[in-house]
Amino acid sequence: MSDTRRRVKVYTLNEDRQWDDRGTGHVSSTFVERLKGISLLVRAESDGSLLLESKISPNTAYQKQQDTLIVWSEADNYDLALSFQEKAGCDEIWEKICQVQGKDPALDITQDPIDESEEERFEEIPETSHLVELPPCELSRLEEIADLVTSVLSSPIRREKLALALMSEGYIKKLLGLFRVCEDLDNREGLHHLYEIVRGVLFLNKAALFEVMFSDDSIMDVVGCLEYDPALVQPKRHREFLTKTAKFKEVIPITDSELRQKIHQTYRVQYIQDIILPTPSVFEENFLSTLTSFIFFNKVEIVSMLQEDEKFLTEVFAQLTDEATEDSKRRELVNFVKEFCAFSQTLQPQNRDAFFKTLANLGILPALEIVMGMDDLQVRAAATDIFSYLVEFSPSMVREFVMQEPQQTDDDVLLINVVIKQMICDSDPELGGAVQLMGLLRTLIDPENMLASTNVSRTNTPRMKTEKTEFLSFFYKYCMHVLTAPLLANTAHDKISKDLQEGSAKITPVCPDNFQTAQLLALILELLTFCVEHHTYHIKTYIMNKDLLRRVLVLMNSKHTFLALCALRFMRRIIGLKDEYYNRYIIKGNLFEPVINALLDNGTRYNLLNSAIIELFEFIKVEDVKSLIAHIVDNFYKALESIEYVQTFKGLKGRYEQEKDRQSQRLNRYRRDARSLDEDEELWFNDDDDDDEGEAVEKSRMEDDFSDSYGKYMEAKKVSVTAGAANGANGANNNGKAAVIPPASPSVTPNNSSTSSVKTVALPATPVVKTALVGLVDYPDDEDEEEEEEEEEQSPRKRPRLSS
Repeated sequence: MSDTRRRVKVYTLNEDRQWDDRGTGHVSSTFVERLKGISLLVRAESDGSLLLESKISPNTAYQKQQDTLIVWSEADNYDLALSFQEKAGCDEIWEKICQVQGKDPALDITQDPIDESEEERFEEIPETSHLVELPPCELSRLEEIADLVTSVLSSPIRREKLALALMSEGYIKKLLGLFRVCEDLDNREGLHHLYEIVRGVLFLNKAALFEVMFSDDSIMDVVGCLEYDPALVQPKRHREFLTKTAKFKEVIPITDSELRQKIHQTYRVQYIQDIILPTPSVFEENFLSTLTSFIFFNKVEIVSMLQEDEKFLTEVFAQLTDEATEDSKRRELVNFVKEFCAFSQTLQPQNRDAFFKTLANLGILPALEIVMGMDDLQVRAAATDIFSYLVEFSPSMVREFVMQEPQQTDDDVLLINVVIKQMICDSDPELGGAVQLMGLLRTLIDPENMLASTNVSRTNTPRMKTEKTEFLSFFYKYCMHVLTAPLLANTAHDKISKDLQEGSAKITPVCPDNFQTAQLLALILELLTFCVEHHTYHIKTYIMNKDLLRRVLVLMNSKHTFLALCALRFMRRIIGLKDEYYNRYIIKGNLFEPVINALLDNGTRYNLLNSAIIELFEFIKVEDVKSLIAHIVDNFYKALESIEYVQTFKGLKGRYEQEKDRQSQRLNRYRRDARSLDEDEELWFNDDDDDDEGEAVEKSRMEDDFSDSYGKYMEAKKVSVTAGAANGANGANNNGKAAVIPPASPSVTPNNSSTSSVKTVALPATPVVKTALVGLVDYPDDEDEEEEEEEEEQSPRKRPRLSS
């Protein structure tokens, strides 16, 4: 006996009445001592493990469907199915089951399922009464037939008997003949009865009846019967839709007539289930389970037949990638591939693996580059769906392809860059397509996903480490600048300068108020935040080189709170790493200023933005990030000390003073102890010197990296101020810390500027003039530093935003 003859797929019916594939193996029927009876055994073809061990019970009702299916129930809500590769194998196992149960193999069901509520009544039925007696199939008896069919639906036993009666006498064909007569005579009463009859026959839930009803010469008459619902004033025109409106397009001619027939049948049956039949009630939800199974197994068969036709698929992809192919033709081809991929979801894992590998070998990814760049929105949407199937199945396969592209093409047409551009240029006001593409990009750049993909080992050589290293290097070299382009364009320095020149009241640039743009920037920020968490080295280098955090924090001024929160979340994720390289970058660029300005601008409103900013500082306090605590207290505490509804800022000051005391005590300890240093102390000081030297080198490098961008930013911040504001400028210091220019007022003098700047958060009682902030930086060549030390004690350490 050949292996293919006994090759089967094992399916179980889940709670949603959908068939789950449990694997492929080879079936046998042998005596199992433990079960004390002949049993069906299925061993997996991959590793020989036991997929199924089921004793053939004398009381179990086994059904044979579609010549290659055996279906039965082992317990309540636990249905099993064996799908055979060959009809001969199915017949052989069926004969064994019938032999054990003492049944005739010619039957398609071994026995009637017994309902507990009818067990006694079933025992009273004489064995000779095997079938329900059907009335003669005549026009005058249609009402009687409809009543009979409707009455048996509540009884599982009578449903089985009626099904056997309908099959044994060719009754379905006769009923459909009567339908044509009634329609010719316009006999509405008869047509209404036929609707009830056909609907009831479908609810008998028997695959053998479906084979007759859904055959080429019967299915349109079945659809016709279902058009005449008595509840409708006018009949529906389902046949007109299926024959005229719904056109079957063969993008490439299908030579296999069986395959063509199977495709037509599946579409029409799906239409009957989804469109024609009413949504089943709670009591009817299991009546159409076999119909669902019928469609499911048809789809499996279609995919298998198409996949085996190498000539057909080769021609599909040849035309899809051919530049000479017309746009309309390419549209049809890409829609076909989308449907093909959707049907593939019915395949079991190993078959799905082979399916997508076949698509990859035929050139699905190069084809997607072409169709995703087309102007046709429908084509792009279909291409995105295909791409999502590929990414979901094997991100590694997609990554491997895109890493080979730079050798063959330029950056603009790289597949990932095409995807990014589609995300950026999404015309949907709600950015539905952009959200989907962002999710796919996130999957592709997720290192955890890389590890999972390579662990499955679809290639002979493990690439766990190299895939992560190579792909991230590729992504940051060729793609990251495309992703961040909208962000950088909307926070550019020249835009900042322009904004400040156009309106002197604008302290910092106002980011785009277009909702769609804000939503796009939020998506990009979400992806960048993910990178900060998972890509450490690569994203750190990119942030430092592009001064990216400063650009992102410009968005804290957005009128769209969700965008400001995205910018804050980006900074929070960076600080959450507790990386001193990032901390020095934040301190060097004075990047807490926009966050604190946003907090002060928010005023006394207790909202999400307020809570998120407070949480950021609370984290710094709890985690005792010393460098940031010192920076915040030194530069901003005067503006924050009035916030007393939380203890966060007082706690920061307390941490700062504790650390200052520790440092002072340590210095004093070593100063008081004049004895010579022992060997351990000398080693300690040597190590400390080395650390200081290393930190000095790093600090120098950081200063070089950011000198240009920081200088440009500070130039943009320097704007002319009004004459009234100049009086307050006398209180500014030159020691490298930000100063405040209080509003011009007769009662304000340079001597009290520090006091008034700390408390000026609410609206003042007298009118004031809006001013711009002037950032004062401690440059190395500042010769007046020593002369200004005395003024430092009187000038403010932080300039609260005075936008009133």
